Amino acid sequence: MPTIYNQADKNVRSSWVLMSIFTIAIVLIGYVFSYALNNSGILYFAVGFSIISSFFSYWYSDKIVLMMSSAREVKHDDNPELYHVVENLCITAGLPVPKIYIIDDTAPNAFATGRDPQHAVIAVTTGLLQKLEKVELEGVIAHELSHIGNRDILLATLVTVMVGVIVLLADWFRHMTFWGRSRDNNKSGGQLQLIMFLVAIVLSILAPIFAYLMQFAISRKREFLADADGALLTRYPEGLARALEKISRDREPLEVANRATAHLYIASPFKEDAGKKVGFFTKLFMTHPPVEERIAALRGIEIK
Repeated sequence: MPTIYNQADKNVRSSWVLMSIFTIAIVLIGYVFSYALNNSGILYFAVGFSIISSFFSYWYSDKIVLMMSSAREVKHDDNPELYHVVENLCITAGLPVPKIYIIDDTAPNAFATGRDPQHAVIAVTTGLLQKLEKVELEGVIAHELSHIGNRDILLATLVTVMVGVIVLLADWFRHMTFWGRSRDNNKSGGQLQLIMFLVAIVLSILAPIFAYLMQFAISRKREFLADADGALLTRYPEGLARALEKISRDREPLEVANRATAHLYIASPFKEDAGKKVGFFTKLFMTHPPVEERIAALRGIEIK
């Protein structure tokens, strides 16, 4: 069974594999679009933008997310109880103590970010601190530390960037096609260019959908794994299960959350669909597994 102690190396390898797959996909999509529009600049842009975006996301994603979330850093003297919870669990997990941030929002939630365990951050809302008991808070912190130990935060960042590039390319192609940039090109390109143009249209529609599906599937899988590893850290799965129940039952949406950062949180910060039955196709586009499934999985764990 994969745990926080052996999953990190696997996720680092997965990061490189996924980055390679996405890079190849971006190059192929860029090539098809550039051929269809007879514009090699599209291919160069696709490759260059993906490399630059990956670089800046690796080094600065945590700062961007914290700024978007209006989070403020807290030290030991600002909140000793929270600091001790994080510190004790870090000792158990063998991780360095991350920077701790608080979001002034009464909706209970939390997330972790950063490029590696040495540069990691945990952010919790004031609502989480107010509404959870200590064992429940420990469960949430253990979950976020598992994301850090497993290098999930690196994996999620890279996938998000690559998906964004694919979506941008598709939007750009449809925009250029709409403005008629391709009509003159097709006159001189012959049958092959016409075929490539049709393929490009199909790709511009399907590629973003498949890219999002892959991103969401990875996000849901890492949530299940972080739940299990968090339970192993605290040796008390019920604490995290109860925390997820309270977070999911709370009807207040998180004001600072948006679609770009929603996947980072321990539970979806949007409450409009809470309590509704989740169908198969709806589940495909969810960033988090249904809370009921996560709670059932946690309560099925036997700690020996």
